[in-house]
Amino acid sequence: MSTETLTSATDTPLGTASTGRIHLTFPRVVRSEWIKFRTLRSTVWTLATTIVLMVGISLLFAWGVTSSTGAGGNPEDFGGLTGANVVTGGYYFGQLTLAVLGVLVISGEYSTGMIRSTLAAVPTRLPALWAKALVLGVTSFVVSSIAIGLSYVATRAMLDPIDLATDLGDPEQIRILLGTALYLTAIALLAFAFGALLRHSAAALAAVLGLLLVVENVFLLIPLTFFEKISPFLPSTAGSQLMMPQAQIDLMAQSATGAVLTPWEGFAVLAAWVVVLLGVAAVLLKRRNA
Repeated sequence: MSTETLTSATDTPLGTASTGRIHLTFPRVVRSEWIKFRTLRSTVWTLATTIVLMVGISLLFAWGVTSSTGAGGNPEDFGGLTGANVVTGGYYFGQLTLAVLGVLVISGEYSTGMIRSTLAAVPTRLPALWAKALVLGVTSFVVSSIAIGLSYVATRAMLDPIDLATDLGDPEQIRILLGTALYLTAIALLAFAFGALLRHSAAALAAVLGLLLVVENVFLLIPLTFFEKISPFLPSTAGSQLMMPQAQIDLMAQSATGAVLTPWEGFAVLAAWVVVLLGVAAVLLKRRNA
């Protein structure tokens, strides 16, 4: 080996391109996950469907309220309904599409076997999980906010004549608008956690949708003390408090036999579900084979 070659080899820091390796950092992992996320056809279709559903349902909601009021009704007849509730009326369907996206972000890699390449590129594993969650969370919040903004614009002309247009100077209505975006983001991450835990698209979708659509409704319907005490702490029931007008929360408190959470307490419960499930998923990711 020549002196020049020896000097070149010893002067090159470990982890640079000359050794065939690239120094791994979390921003680079996030960038890699973002590229994978935005280039998937399912991502584009799911996010587009979320926006269309949320805007479409809010328009139908506004049309229904306007028709009732025009026929002699009064906005006060809707139990404290605010303009923000009309604008965010499509959140129920938005949560379903974002839950599907949350599951597919992680389970899709297990079904194709791509997860092996991901974990080979990120041997410590956890940065890949956190990067996926970060990309999903930020995207879900942005897309939800866009859908809410478009719904606000689309329904304003219909709600103005009946004095039900969203008041952006009202802290409660701002809380409902912001809370809807936060709620949908948390639901997407909850679904992501189920996908990371179960590693199978059908099983994860059945689990998260069963929890949101079946279990929580069953708990609400069964008039037994046990279910009434537990129901307020289920993820969707707790998180939806953030989107309720205070008048509706006060009305529920008068007849409730279980706990009645404040809006931010409810969101904290939903966030706790996400943190716990993601924590369990992180532990299992470190222990299980890909």
